[in-house]
Amino acid sequence: MRNIPESNVRKMPHGPQSRSSSQTARATLALREMLVQGRFHPGERIREVPLAAQLKVSRIPLHLALERLAHEGFLQVRPTRGFVVQGFSLEDIDDAIELRGLLEGAAARLAAERLRDPRELEPMRQTAAEILSLVRRSRVTIEALNRYIDRNAEFHRALFDLCRSRMLRRAMEQASSLPFASPSAFLNRQYLSPELRDLFLVSADQHCAIVDAIASREGMRAEVLAREHARVARRNLVEALKNRGQWQGLAGAKLISF
Repeated sequence: MRNIPESNVRKMPHGPQSRSSSQTARATLALREMLVQGRFHPGERIREVPLAAQLKVSRIPLHLALERLAHEGFLQVRPTRGFVVQGFSLEDIDDAIELRGLLEGAAARLAAERLRDPRELEPMRQTAAEILSLVRRSRVTIEALNRYIDRNAEFHRALFDLCRSRMLRRAMEQASSLPFASPSAFLNRQYLSPELRDLFLVSADQHCAIVDAIASREGMRAEVLAREHARVARRNLVEALKNRGQWQGLAGAKLISF
């Protein structure tokens, strides 16, 4: 058998397989966005041929993207109908938040147990302090709210960095793949009620408490605090439901049945 030159081996990832992976990633992102924005209705069958043409990808990458979104929970696989859009109930959302709390609690406990150097906590501590400063303002603007959302996401990412567990990170990515299950799911709104501001204050204080518990190597306390922190999202959900018009503007709302 003729040996393949090393230079040619290095070029192989840029061939058909690489292009197919790129198309799959692009199709996954585009289709997930279409689902979140309500372009499909719960129970609707995904028609692969016209969708492939619309997204300008071939059938195989599209099929892989559909399988990935089925794994994330956006789609169902039916033996006779192919891929069907998944609908969600409020109980589903509640369960997703509960699961996220369990995972974040485990991550906080492991972070406390596996902390090697207190200086590793500094980025997380600074993020928590900035969040607290944002919500303590007498008037929280939409711009401040957007910064809160960004910093909140940073805080939760940092927690999973500190826990040093690939398994937990993978499980968290799966649990948070649905738009209403992520840590910032119910924050992207265009109004700030007094009740919502109170929840921001509670959440910001919990961020600081979680950091302190990890710094003190108090694993069980960190776990309890992180689980309770996720439950604030439930209260945020209740607040969102008070204004159905605002609720309908949330990502993924059209997939939810009331």
